[in-house]
Amino acid sequence: MSAIEQSGALPDQEHLTFRTRALDHDVDLLHHLPIENPLAWVRRGEGLIGWGVAARLQVRGDETFSRTQRWWNRLLTNAHIEDTVSLPGTGPVAFASFAFDQNNLSEVVVPNVVVGKRGGQTWMTTIGSASTALPPVPVPVGPHAVRWAEGSVQPWEWEQSVATAVNRITAGELDKVVLARDLVAHIDGTLDVRFLVNALAKAYPTCWTFVVEDLFGATPELLVRRTGGLVTSRVLAGTVRRQGDKGTDADLASDLMKSQKDLAEHAYAVNSVAKALATHCTDLDVPEQPRVLELANVQHLATDVTGQLANEAPILSLVASLHPTAAVCGTPTERAKAVISELEGMNRGRYAGPVGWFDQRGDGEFGIALRCAKIDREAQTVRSFAGCGIVAGSIPELEFAESAAKLAPVRDALESD
Repeated sequence: MSAIEQSGALPDQEHLTFRTRALDHDVDLLHHLPIENPLAWVRRGEGLIGWGVAARLQVRGDETFSRTQRWWNRLLTNAHIEDTVSLPGTGPVAFASFAFDQNNLSEVVVPNVVVGKRGGQTWMTTIGSASTALPPVPVPVGPHAVRWAEGSVQPWEWEQSVATAVNRITAGELDKVVLARDLVAHIDGTLDVRFLVNALAKAYPTCWTFVVEDLFGATPELLVRRTGGLVTSRVLAGTVRRQGDKGTDADLASDLMKSQKDLAEHAYAVNSVAKALATHCTDLDVPEQPRVLELANVQHLATDVTGQLANEAPILSLVASLHPTAAVCGTPTERAKAVISELEGMNRGRYAGPVGWFDQRGDGEFGIALRCAKIDREAQTVRSFAGCGIVAGSIPELEFAESAAKLAPVRDALESD
């Protein structure tokens, strides 16, 4: 395999016309997703959905992000853009799901139609002769039955890998490494990603629900957002499972804020993000202490980092500087990547990679593909993923329990009514 590989012919740019118009009615975005190749990035009912393929890029290699940016620039060179709304996400937009390891394939899609909603404003962008009418879509249908099977490694093997990683961290080889595992659901009956996406959005409204090229999920972690000159990143690291009792969960949150193990894990992640953003931003605001972010199934230590863009770097340049963060890889980065390759026992694909969208202004939003799964339509399977940050104080059995909690969102979506 060559170090760089790219495929994705550009359309006839002489006739590539993007038209964005405001809609005079509200739209429930996820309820309008089509069955075929839906695209989505939605949180609290706002965001973007898309369908159809005007252009597609598949790329891998060390220059994945810069090659994607060059491809996007070429696509827009002769494009005609009519945009009367002029908000982030209007005009030309691409959805992207990048691989964790750039030796794997990343996917970028420019849809024929995008419908967006932001701050009470709803719009539609079409390319060329694409219809401006919202198509009727059938009601999403859940699977008849779900059969679960272990993924790439057995539980005891994964715990053994965690123990090995802890020994190496204690010996000073590295500070932190994130080890992930997978679980496979075999599906009987209909495999409709829209059913799963809607279930995740309902259960986790504060997360970013996404689907790009059969990778779907609800991520709580915003890798980076660029809105004009404002840059934002949300860092999550340090986790405790919720018990469903308000008093117990409050005590667990208090313990999480005092846990030296979890605070150390979180600090590695925050420092890696702050260091990466410092090359592009001024007035960087990095809170001294994290807060606790409550989700339906877990609680995380969370820190929101913000800054003002000091250069003209587009969102893809910010993503390239940030990925992979210590939250999904470890510290130091290259050593952690090597340990992951040696101990994890599976191919992450696009799990834990950047997922989101970007527009012609250089704005966009990218999360980290967490609490997610990859659909294999031919095999009728859904492969879900979860990872845990391993540091000196990690206990393999507790890390396995944490991974099980992180696998719950996709499992619950598959088994929802």
